[in-house]
Amino acid sequence: MNKNFLRSLLITILILPLFDSDCHKYEPPVQKIDVSKDHKSVKEYGLAVDSFIVEEKVIQAGTSLSSLIGSLNIASKNIESILSKASEVFDLRKIKKGNKYKVFQSKDGLKTVDYLVYEHNATDYILFNLKDTIQIEKKQKEVKSVTSTASGTIESSLWSVIVEKGKNPMLALKLSDVYAWAIDFFGLQKGDQFKVFYNEQFVDGQSIGIDIIHAAWFKHMGKEYYAIPFCQDSVIEFFDENGNSIKKAFLKAPLNYSRIASRFSESRMHPILKIRRPHHGVDYCAPKGTPVQAIGDGIIVHASYSGEAGNFVKIKHNGTFTTGYMHLSGYGSGIRPGKQVRQGDIIGYVGSTGLSTGPHLDFRVWKNDTNIDPLKLESPTVEPVRKDKLDFFYQIRDIWTRELGKLSIDSLEVVAAK
Repeated sequence: MNKNFLRSLLITILILPLFDSDCHKYEPPVQKIDVSKDHKSVKEYGLAVDSFIVEEKVIQAGTSLSSLIGSLNIASKNIESILSKASEVFDLRKIKKGNKYKVFQSKDGLKTVDYLVYEHNATDYILFNLKDTIQIEKKQKEVKSVTSTASGTIESSLWSVIVEKGKNPMLALKLSDVYAWAIDFFGLQKGDQFKVFYNEQFVDGQSIGIDIIHAAWFKHMGKEYYAIPFCQDSVIEFFDENGNSIKKAFLKAPLNYSRIASRFSESRMHPILKIRRPHHGVDYCAPKGTPVQAIGDGIIVHASYSGEAGNFVKIKHNGTFTTGYMHLSGYGSGIRPGKQVRQGDIIGYVGSTGLSTGPHLDFRVWKNDTNIDPLKLESPTVEPVRKDKLDFFYQIRDIWTRELGKLSIDSLEVVAAK
C-alpha cells in the first residue's frame, strides 16, 4: 500500500478524536487514485452509454427548453407534458448559453430519444427519462475529494509557480485567503517558499475547485508562517505554531489581482501635475471594476465624490485606525455614511475618478488621524487558542508540523482520495 496513503490515514486517525463533536471532522481517505488519467466509467449519469447513440451538444444563444425539445425526435403529443413536468423541477428560464446537454437515442432504426441530460453546472444536472412514463429529476454527479500536497519556491508569483506545476490556480487564492492577515501577497519575494496539504474536488476527472486547506507553511522574507487547523467555538480556524490566530484585525491588502504602482512617500513626482508632493498612500493597479474590500470591521464615515480623490470611501475601524479608498468607479451595495461594514465587505470598485491617469486604488491608513504607510500597518491578533485547549492544539500542531517538515520543496503529489 502506498506510504503516502498510510501517512494521510494516520494523520486523520490521530486528529479526529481531538476535534469537538460539533465541529467539522476530516474524513479518512479510502483509496489512492491517479487523477492525471481520464477515467471513463461504463455508465454516465447512471445510464449504460454503450446501449445508446449519444450526441453531445452545447446550448446556443436564444435556445429555450421548448425549442430544444422541439428540435429532437420526440412525439409532439409528449412535448407539453415534458415541459410541464420540467417546470416542477427547475426554472426553465435558467437554461444557459454554453452549457452542455446530451441526447441518448435508441440504437434501432427509429432513433427515438430515450433520455436527455442537461448539465446545469459542473456537478448538477437534469435527467429527462422519456421512455414509458416521463420522469424528470434533478441529480448530482459523483464528486471525488483528493488529498494532495504541493510545495514550491517563488520566482515571480505564487500564482505562476502553481500554474507551472499544472495545479489548479485556485490553490493560490485559497492560500492567499488563509494567510490574508499575515502575508502581503503583493509583496512576495523571489526565494519565498511554501508547503501545503489540501483537498481538491474532481468531477469526471476534471478539477472543479479546492475544497479544504488542511495545513500550510510559508517562508516569507526569511520568516516562517505556519497555518495549523484547530476547532474552537465550533469553527475550524488557522493558528500559528504558538496557538495565536493568524487572522488579524485587518486584511493586508484591500483587493486581489493587482500590483503596487506607487508607495507611501513624502515626496513623489505626481504623474499628472508633474510636481513633487507627498503621497500618503499605496496605489494598487488593477482592472476597472475589481472589487475593493474593507480591510476590517468599521463604520463608513464618508462615501461621496471628493475632488482629486474621485469617488472616495472612508472607514473608521476603532478609536485609533481609519482607512480610505480613492478613485473608485462606483460603490458597493448600500455603502453610505453611517453604515457598518464587516471585514471583506465590498465597499467599491476600482476606477479612475478624480485626478488619475488610469484604473487604480489609492489606499490610505490613518493612525490617530495621522497618515501612516499602509504597508507597515501592524495589526493586532484576534483570540488565540484558549488555555484549556492548548494541550489538544499542541498535539495537532506537532502532527502537522512534522508532516509539513517531511515535504521537500518543489514536491508535488496526490496522497489519497475519497
